[in-house]
Amino acid sequence: MLAIAGGKGGSGKTTTTLGLASALDGPVLAVDADRDMPNLHAMAGVERRVDAVSGKSVCEPSVRSHPTDSTVSVLPAPAGIDDDAFERWLRTAADDERRAVVDCPAGAGPDAAVPLRVADAVVVVSPLCAPALRDAAKTAAMARALGTPVAGCVVSRSRMAPEAVSDLVGAPVLGTVPEESSPVLTRPTVRAAYRRIADRIPGKK
Repeated sequence: MLAIAGGKGGSGKTTTTLGLASALDGPVLAVDADRDMPNLHAMAGVERRVDAVSGKSVCEPSVRSHPTDSTVSVLPAPAGIDDDAFERWLRTAADDERRAVVDCPAGAGPDAAVPLRVADAVVVVSPLCAPALRDAAKTAAMARALGTPVAGCVVSRSRMAPEAVSDLVGAPVLGTVPEESSPVLTRPTVRAAYRRIADRIPGKK
């Protein structure tokens, strides 16, 4: 499981989750781990259905096929479950036969810590502004404290990334994603950016 995380809401985590899900070798399961402000399903253009997990596999009725990418499935965030059940739900998604890319909540609270703890690696996302970058560095530090390696950083809404970004986050910059008009994931420049980033993620195969 690859966690897509960042300290600020609106930093580009959800866009990066879906962008990488399409760019990585499929099949890929894009998972929404934000119980308070779930929006992965909306950006993907699928209905949110919040059935529980069943047994040792993700309950398929709650999984939605991506409307334009046959290699990507979308698992919306669950509702009405406690923290322990949420972690079990995430671990079930992580054990799914599809590669999982998880859209993490913003911040540094318990909800944000759970997917970082469950994931095999973390990619932090931030626009090129000082407050967001500082929060991204805190997110990276939290992941390391939980024992999860930081694979790198994605700089959103920018065509360049100063070397200081890598120094601040303590991980390589995997790439930048240019600012484009909505819907951004249909733009050729954005899709190409995520393909380049996917190629640089360690162990992407």
